[in-house]
Amino acid sequence: MKKDLLTIRDLGAEDCGALFARSFELKQRSATGIADRTLQGKTLGLIFDKPSTRTRVSFEVAMAQLGGTPLFLNAQDTQLIRNEPVADTARVLSRYLDGLVVRTYSQDLLEELGREASIPIINGLTDMYHPCQVMSDLMTIIEKKGRMEGLKIVWLGDGNNVCHSWLNAAAVLPLQLVVSCPEGYQPDETVLEAALADTQGSIDVVSSPEDAARGADVVYTDVWASMGQEGEQALRKKFFMPYRVTEKLLGLAKPDVIVMHCLPAHREDEITSDVLEGPHSVVWDQAENKLHMHKGILEKLISGESRGA
Repeated sequence: MKKDLLTIRDLGAEDCGALFARSFELKQRSATGIADRTLQGKTLGLIFDKPSTRTRVSFEVAMAQLGGTPLFLNAQDTQLIRNEPVADTARVLSRYLDGLVVRTYSQDLLEELGREASIPIINGLTDMYHPCQVMSDLMTIIEKKGRMEGLKIVWLGDGNNVCHSWLNAAAVLPLQLVVSCPEGYQPDETVLEAALADTQGSIDVVSSPEDAARGADVVYTDVWASMGQEGEQALRKKFFMPYRVTEKLLGLAKPDVIVMHCLPAHREDEITSDVLEGPHSVVWDQAENKLHMHKGILEKLISGESRGA
């Protein structure tokens, strides 16, 4: 496993398998009252350019529960806002911290931090990717379905950063992924082509949400306008309404389909309230599993086992 987790493609299938196994173990141990302190004496920095509820809280709690200390830094309060070179920030923080989670706009900035820092850099979300989210989503699918292989996993909506990370996952793991987006809102062509070239399972891109949902084991959606795109919400709604996850659309999927959403959700837009709160929804377990997967990621990267890889 590499020093950093900037995209899911920094992981191999064996790395993913180890993270799933350890995250499930940590979840079970926590449920039985066992307190793991594998990161005692370690400090995790979090620099966030964008608002966050689940990612920030789950990383902070994960670090605290493992015995370490989380330190949150609003990007506006750092010298980066005054144009301090990224390399300088990376070198200094490497002297203070044992790991750094960054939630920002630019994937290039994150990659520069990774090159210049001697500590692990973890992608807490960029405009291009959200790898930790999809790792916890896969954990949830395994938890609910007992496997990820052979399942039809359907992405409906915007070809955004989470969608890109699903494509990356399909390049590393044997997934059967179907992506359905409105015309003009498909995933980045470079990300898609690279995933198609390396896929360990299958990736299909279809225009019809009905064709995508037919026979699905997992239906996944997300907001139609990501952070920074709020001004496009009204325009996007015109194109995205056919991709809304409704009870009618779920009628095309398998009877035991599970519905996923990384939250926050805009009820009655990308997903109806009756689906979000219905028997097929696993969104609350999905949100909880961010905590357990983040524990596994932090433990693996900060413990030193991956250094030098």
